[in-house]
Amino acid sequence: MSDLRPLRRELRRQRRALSASAQRQAAASVARHLAGWLHFLHSRRIGHYLASDGEIDPTSALLRGQARGAQGFLPILHPFAHNRLLFAPHRPGERLILNRYAIAEPDLRRQVLTPAWSLDLVLLPLVAFDRSGARLGMGGGYYDRTFALDRPWPSRPLLVGVAHHFQERPQLPMATWDVPLDAVVTDRELILIRCR
Repeated sequence: MSDLRPLRRELRRQRRALSASAQRQAAASVARHLAGWLHFLHSRRIGHYLASDGEIDPTSALLRGQARGAQGFLPILHPFAHNRLLFAPHRPGERLILNRYAIAEPDLRRQVLTPAWSLDLVLLPLVAFDRSGARLGMGGGYYDRTFALDRPWPSRPLLVGVAHHFQERPQLPMATWDVPLDAVVTDRELILIRCR
């Protein structure tokens, strides 16, 4: 597999270069695209992330989901399984702690943890994507290991990448352990890959 570090660096630089106004507009567009999608409307347990490093903030979309009764879940580094995630219920504004990577997450000691397979839909951050469902993340493999469930959707969560439109690439390499996305939502469109 080719070295993807230069691509990661360049796309992360482009994300960080966006103005606060452009980031707010992108987040609002993503929320609008998701608000009209039946799979999102029917999801009651939605995994999400806290935006950093120029990622699109999914909070607006999540608030729309919560307004209709959905519950949000944030990832927590699994305390025992290497490079895996658990999820904990979370509402915007609730107290968070920093994990070993200085990423905010719910306090493991104060939560009833939720296994990844029990969620309906997960909004995933990414660095790059293609229309076949390939996702380039930060390189740690946390999401791939967590969602490497030998079950097709709908018996597992629907995996939805969230990205700026310029993060799309014609084709990305996929390793045998990579878990493909079911859909991608960008500031310009909702791309359905493995679900309709």
